[in-house]
Amino acid sequence: MKKFLIIIIFLPWLLGLTANSQAHFQLLIPSQEIVDVEGTHAISFEIIFTHPMEGGPAMEMAPPLAFGVFVQGQKTDLRSALEVVKVPVYPCQEERLEVTAYQARYLFKQPGDHLFYLIPQPYFEPAEEKFIQQITKVVVNAYEAEVGWDEIIGLPVEIVPLVRPYGLFAGNLFQGKVLVNGKPARNIEVEVEYYNQDCRLKVKGPFVTQVVKTDENGIFSYTIPWAGWWGFSALTEGGFLKKNGESYPLELDAIIWIRAHPQPKGVK
Repeated sequence: MKKFLIIIIFLPWLLGLTANSQAHFQLLIPSQEIVDVEGTHAISFEIIFTHPMEGGPAMEMAPPLAFGVFVQGQKTDLRSALEVVKVPVYPCQEERLEVTAYQARYLFKQPGDHLFYLIPQPYFEPAEEKFIQQITKVVVNAYEAEVGWDEIIGLPVEIVPLVRPYGLFAGNLFQGKVLVNGKPARNIEVEVEYYNQDCRLKVKGPFVTQVVKTDENGIFSYTIPWAGWWGFSALTEGGFLKKNGESYPLELDAIIWIRAHPQPKGVK
């Protein structure tokens, strides 16, 4: 019988790729996603570019190209509401380094679903030798008028929810349709991450970022395992951008954030 010697070689570049394969997510997190008639009529937003499940690192943000709200078919520019803030690079660690992020406040004046959207400037990621631009949206319902949550804003890349994106419980199925220039994006990857705000979850490897794919109609599905804010990032290609005279690919992503609430007590 012949004997074979198998030698496993760990290449330095492969180790580097693994260490840098974290998923980037643009946060656009409202203080609440349902605004009641009897409650407060204003909300605030966290606008941070980070790795939400791992608690960082947060990355420097340039002034957004667009920030607005889409209500009843009309867009309103909200860039004047943006305020610069400094946030920790690693909020889950005793780390003093800070980067630029943004916050905003919005006062509701009418009922209905408000589709907030953010278009950040492209971010150059040296580890991956590419630009990343994540066009992000979140839906906030106001005053119990559940109208407009599935409307199309008309962004270059966009996730249109097929399940109402508020009033969700942990365990609900969420579905969305990915559009690129208004057309369904088929057979593309959609990354899913939990916003680990309190840093209580410690996961590694493939458990950090869940991955699903769109079907022939650009539709993806995901069952929300537990309560909290969840981000869905559809990864598409946006051509090339130049830096220092050289061309680099642009990863153009569509993101939507949804919030799931704990199941009511007594539910089995």
